[in-house]
Amino acid sequence: MSRIVFSISILSILFLFSSCNSDPSADLILYNGNIYTVNEAMQTASSIAVKDGKILEISGDNLLEKYKSSTPETIDLRGAFTMPGFIEGHAHFSNLGKSLINLNFLKSKNWNEIVGMVAEKAKTLKPGQWIEGRGWHQEKWDESVERNVLGYPYHDELSALTPDNPVILYHASGHGLFANQKAMELAGISIETPNPMGGEIVRDNNGNAIGVFEETAMRTIRQAYQNYLNGLDQKELDGFWYKGIALAEEECLKKGITSFQDAGSLFEEIDRYKSLAENGELDLRLWAMVRHSYDVLKDNIDGLPVINHGNNYFTCRAIKAAVDGALGSYGAWLLEAYNDKPDFVGQNVSSIEELENIANLAMKKDMQYCVHAIGDRGNREVLDIMADMFKANPEKEDLRWRVEHAQHLNPDDIPRFKEMGVIASMQGIHCTSDAPFVEKRLGKWRAKYGAYVWKSLLDSGAKIANGTDAPVEDVDPIPSFYASVTRKRIDNGFEFFTEQKMTRAQAVHSYTLGNAYAAFEEDQKGSLVEGKFADIVVLSQDLINCSDDDILKTEVLYTIVDGKVKYKK
Repeated sequence: MSRIVFSISILSILFLFSSCNSDPSADLILYNGNIYTVNEAMQTASSIAVKDGKILEISGDNLLEKYKSSTPETIDLRGAFTMPGFIEGHAHFSNLGKSLINLNFLKSKNWNEIVGMVAEKAKTLKPGQWIEGRGWHQEKWDESVERNVLGYPYHDELSALTPDNPVILYHASGHGLFANQKAMELAGISIETPNPMGGEIVRDNNGNAIGVFEETAMRTIRQAYQNYLNGLDQKELDGFWYKGIALAEEECLKKGITSFQDAGSLFEEIDRYKSLAENGELDLRLWAMVRHSYDVLKDNIDGLPVINHGNNYFTCRAIKAAVDGALGSYGAWLLEAYNDKPDFVGQNVSSIEELENIANLAMKKDMQYCVHAIGDRGNREVLDIMADMFKANPEKEDLRWRVEHAQHLNPDDIPRFKEMGVIASMQGIHCTSDAPFVEKRLGKWRAKYGAYVWKSLLDSGAKIANGTDAPVEDVDPIPSFYASVTRKRIDNGFEFFTEQKMTRAQAVHSYTLGNAYAAFEEDQKGSLVEGKFADIVVLSQDLINCSDDDILKTEVLYTIVDGKVKYKK
């Protein structure tokens, strides 16, 4: 017995000696940083150790000394502000890619610039080839168009310069488009063409289409364009799509985005994302909402949800639908008439029955339901549908259904988000981008007490997610963060009811842990905590403490996904 005890003692001493003389192993050390963790238990730190794509240790001490002999890669942060990687909470991934290939009008100052860009593009094409673009917004031009209807230009000038090439130019919101004469001819548009339910063909006093199609009226032009695409080589079309995805990834990574919540993909795209994730070909984490009509969804949804696919790079656990359109194109569904379009309250683009059917499907499949709602009537209708579903299914808890945008609320509906556990998935940049025309559309009272009411929602205890809705806006989180904490336009300093702005901490949370929570991923990402993914962004400015003006000077120094540097300035 004494020999056994002696042997155990010797082995214990050898084990302790070995442990004391061998350094722990890590793959990456970030040190000498100003680290903001978004973790209440330890809000700041100076160094992070990473192992196998996850945070091994985070500390206020210099972990370089602890791990240096076994760590192949180190980054001296030189005091730079370091935080969880930005999570884009609502945008359109493949459409972002398309916008980086096609004509992009987000920075176009007026209609003349747009016409010039399209005319130049036409010179490079053969007759019959379509021209596609996106990003125009009549309310944001620096000069009005002389001949217009509700600020929309007539097609004549553009049509004269593009007689042989059909043109389809999407409104910045994606809820309207502009077509030239050739495109309208191919779509069969005439003075007798009726407005569809939930849409409008904008016409002059004589009933002639001026070229603008709002909401569901876009379908005729889009179908004509789809007929053209159907005649092209499928391999060429596939290559175009994959090129766009690569460009979208590159654009996001250089802007500090490590995860992207895609607000509406087709089944075909879901399958492609799954394959990319399986093959290790996604450089950021993608979370997607599938979007189809109920008739398509009910027969094809058996393979969903998909969660943490391809080494945690792809998830599809949500269904997207829409109740109304956008405020800029008079598509938001309002409780009272538009201030600048009397006797018109907008319209619903989907029937209530359709939305209820999809809600039932989401409930049965244990998937999140994410509904686009802009106007106060649209938001109320969606909240009513969700309330009915929750009441009918009391055994289902913590569903985290979402209202996408929640831009214009009746004050009576603000407390319902907290009461029901519904997430307000809002986009900070929309507030200041839309500011020039919101009061014009809604009047001062509705603009002040119901438009982009982040503080009121937060004060009520509601959960908020943040994002950009790219390519409606630039996917860059920094201008959206600036809008969230200042509610001030960058170009002219115009402030939009600043009493509703977020604090710096709230805005960072909304772009990190808030978005993670909105996707059921708060245990994996959104804060810098041991065991979570090493998805990290390093910035040139301290977003918590720098001046408002210095926010806009922020540069991304590093973007790290899964413990690997994906972008370095």
